[in-house]
Amino acid sequence: MDFIRRAVIDVGTNSVKLLVADVAGNHVVPVREESKQTRLGKDFYETSILQAEAIARTATAVASLAEQARASQTSSLRVFATSAARDAKNPGDLTSAIQAATGLTTEIISGEQEAAWSFQGVTTEPRFAAGSLLLLDVGGGSTEFILGRDRQPLLARSFPLGTVRLLEQSPLSDPPTAEQFAACTEGLRAYLRDQVQPQLAPVLASAALPGPLRLVGTGGTTSLLGRMELQLATFDRAAIETVELDLERLRTLRDELWQLPLARRETLPGLPPNRADVILTGVAIYTAVMEVFELPRLSISTRGLRFAAVMG
Repeated sequence: MDFIRRAVIDVGTNSVKLLVADVAGNHVVPVREESKQTRLGKDFYETSILQAEAIARTATAVASLAEQARASQTSSLRVFATSAARDAKNPGDLTSAIQAATGLTTEIISGEQEAAWSFQGVTTEPRFAAGSLLLLDVGGGSTEFILGRDRQPLLARSFPLGTVRLLEQSPLSDPPTAEQFAACTEGLRAYLRDQVQPQLAPVLASAALPGPLRLVGTGGTTSLLGRMELQLATFDRAAIETVELDLERLRTLRDELWQLPLARRETLPGLPPNRADVILTGVAIYTAVMEVFELPRLSISTRGLRFAAVMG
């Protein structure tokens, strides 16, 4: 099998991520993965204008990761941006800054493309290649819901529901109050029932999905949940992907995290300090999905968006 070394840089609402991988068809072997938190979505959601400081941080991060990719002797380097960039009134400010810093063109992908790539990437993993899946990719600015079976997506939708978006729209005290907790959890369940369930329910009813529906999470939030469950000091794909969380465990974890001040969350094993704020909204989203759709367990995939993008 002839492998080609490729790289992609994913410019998200919360962080910028690099994947360098050796690729042959649907086989993706990661060589290097890096992440830099830049909070492109900071102070964004009131005006839908990307802020100059956030753009500068992001362009600097892309430049640093691009140098790492080039040092890895990749045959190609692709840069794409997701939720905050596609929702912005000034996306050109971001793409121009990245172009100036790196010489690279940035592709702003649609929510539908993001969902399709997430599903394609996750189903490169054999344990998710067969059967019925509800795939959830919770990002900083959006969440992608994909229903599929046997590697075939049946429905892919992107919703304006993300960890940074929720924090920006409804800032929390430190620690959050009981009223803020109730507002977040009840608001999420209502949003899922009113906006998401009506789009998924007809497909669930008509598709005659084989066997039970399996919930799979991909993206930063579930990787963090896996690391916390195992108390991992660093990212370990093989270990994280062994973790399955049932609804009771996820509720317990959510409730415990929401009761802790930020300084205490920053010391938790497995949780990087710079993710100690967004973990609150991330775990709340996954718990609400399991409750509304009556799904008993959450499996974790560390593959997804970038794995599909690097396949070209």
